[in-house]
Amino acid sequence: MPPGHLVNLSLSNACVRQALVLSSLLWMAMPAGAVELRVSPAPPAHPDGSSDQPFASIPAALQKVRELRRLGRIPTDEPAKIMLQGGLYPLSGPLIFSARDSGTESSPTMIEAAPGEHPVLSGGVAIKGWQRLTGDLSGLPEIARRNVWVAEAPRDRGRVLEFRQLWLNGSKAVRAREPNPDHLARLLGWDKARQTATIPAALLKGISQPDRLEMVVDQVWETASLRVNTVRLLGTNDLLTFKQPESSLEFEHPWPPVTVNAKYQAPFYLVNALPFLDAPGEWYEDLSAGKIYYWPRPGEDLTRAQAIAPALETLVQVEGSLDHPATHLCFKGIAFAYATWLRPSAQGHVPLQAGMFLLDAHRLSPKGTSYHPKLDNVAWIGRPPAAIRLNCAANVAFEDCTFEHLASAGLDAGTGCHAVLVQGCAFRDIGGNGLQLGMFSDPKVETHIPYDPGDDREICTDIHLRNNVITECGTEDWGCVGIAAGYVRTTSMEHNEISNLPYSGISLGWGWTKMTNAMRDNAIVANHIHHAGLRLGDLGGIYLLSAQPGTVVSGNSIEDMPPSAWVPDPEHWFYLYTDEGSAGITVRDNWCPAPKFLKNANGPGNTWLNNGPAVSEQIKNAAGLEPDFQYLLK
Repeated sequence: MPPGHLVNLSLSNACVRQALVLSSLLWMAMPAGAVELRVSPAPPAHPDGSSDQPFASIPAALQKVRELRRLGRIPTDEPAKIMLQGGLYPLSGPLIFSARDSGTESSPTMIEAAPGEHPVLSGGVAIKGWQRLTGDLSGLPEIARRNVWVAEAPRDRGRVLEFRQLWLNGSKAVRAREPNPDHLARLLGWDKARQTATIPAALLKGISQPDRLEMVVDQVWETASLRVNTVRLLGTNDLLTFKQPESSLEFEHPWPPVTVNAKYQAPFYLVNALPFLDAPGEWYEDLSAGKIYYWPRPGEDLTRAQAIAPALETLVQVEGSLDHPATHLCFKGIAFAYATWLRPSAQGHVPLQAGMFLLDAHRLSPKGTSYHPKLDNVAWIGRPPAAIRLNCAANVAFEDCTFEHLASAGLDAGTGCHAVLVQGCAFRDIGGNGLQLGMFSDPKVETHIPYDPGDDREICTDIHLRNNVITECGTEDWGCVGIAAGYVRTTSMEHNEISNLPYSGISLGWGWTKMTNAMRDNAIVANHIHHAGLRLGDLGGIYLLSAQPGTVVSGNSIEDMPPSAWVPDPEHWFYLYTDEGSAGITVRDNWCPAPKFLKNANGPGNTWLNNGPAVSEQIKNAAGLEPDFQYLLK
């Protein structure tokens, strides 16, 4: 069967409707003579938006577009283009697009790179003035004293800027940790009642006052970041307690588990202490002194290097309302880089799944709720931030954009997003999920209660991810994925290249429920997923959850998923994984080298047909980027 024919069959009637919706996105093919305003990172003295006198900022150009639209000076059949010249655009706050910035189907508002240019919207700040450290520094290992450099930390609104990531010439440095990267230690004890952890004392290198010390602990399909509260020496071991609120959350939630027994001891590492700065590429920020210490990697010259710390959490915010959405916006050829996330430094980070962090959680005894008779736990979750955030937005497109060097998620389409296209983009070096789509749970609603709002406008529909490269996500939170979609409808993920991930490749669904909810008619078609599951366990190349009738998973190629050496069960990973409540889903014609699948507590109506190594080479080879987008792999 030809691959094209396969995709047509797989999309189903619901996805035919998606194709019709996509026809409204053809406004991206613009007529000549469009209204154009220029922006430059190095503007002249008297900017007016022309090629010779470009505006100094995107907000200035956006304000001009609003004025021209108000005065009727933008033809109804021409776009308003804000053309960005190449260079770095440091942002002091998020760029906000609201309903008043909306275009129309025939006259959208476009923010794009000028021809041949490479603009970068940055939430970072440069760190300059590096000097080789001289003299003694208490706590610094002897091995580092002739190798470490120091710089003044940047200041933000009169205070020392706190940050959790640092990039040198675009390469992420390592926050000083023990053991060093590619190694983990093992817990000796984990006492839920006393909320303590026991570890080998040698790892702490004599630290008795934890200051801003953190422990990152492996929880099978997630990692938790816990701020250490006290350290107590017990012979050759140390007993740790942790700060609130994360201590109660970590020790009271049953899932994901931390296991310490005779057969398996959960891995962990310690981070953010000066005595751990003992190898090239590691850094430490002394907040109280306002100093940054860094051991350069071979070949790095700090007198010339570009050192950037993230300062801004959200770079672009498209925010409308259900009654007045922000519509017909296009971002093209732009790089979004250097976003921060500091909540773990203030409150810790204890996730449930796919990076969604716990606000409250505990085990039920006896089991059962009115909506789930066998439920053994309850939880309320928060949603990690993203560099680009959409809420109540429609007919929004991102084309040929780059999302990189981000502390949390790349792009987030939250409540009320419709007809969103992400095509030909690259997502790489992302701390959390590459993309987050749709509602997961309202923070005020228990996470196992199905989401099915009375107003369908709240539900994210017709989001289309096509021909994107999504790689190296979950670099901060290993439990994050390439694409994380919650309660979405008529949403498609097609011909994407997804790789180098600590956990699952694509995760679609939420709620662990067979009950009726907002999800239906989604499509995961012809994606190439490989080198997933590099850190954690209990995962799938494609992972599905809860009832979502009409959803199709078809024509994907999934391979190269070597199990991590650190997981409790090295066999508990799967190319295709339909988890609790998965119902009404068709899984067909997906290639993988072995029929390694899991159908866990599934609901009715699932159809599995022709999956595994017998799927044709033609289908296998058609997965991933289509020919016009192969350049992204370079």
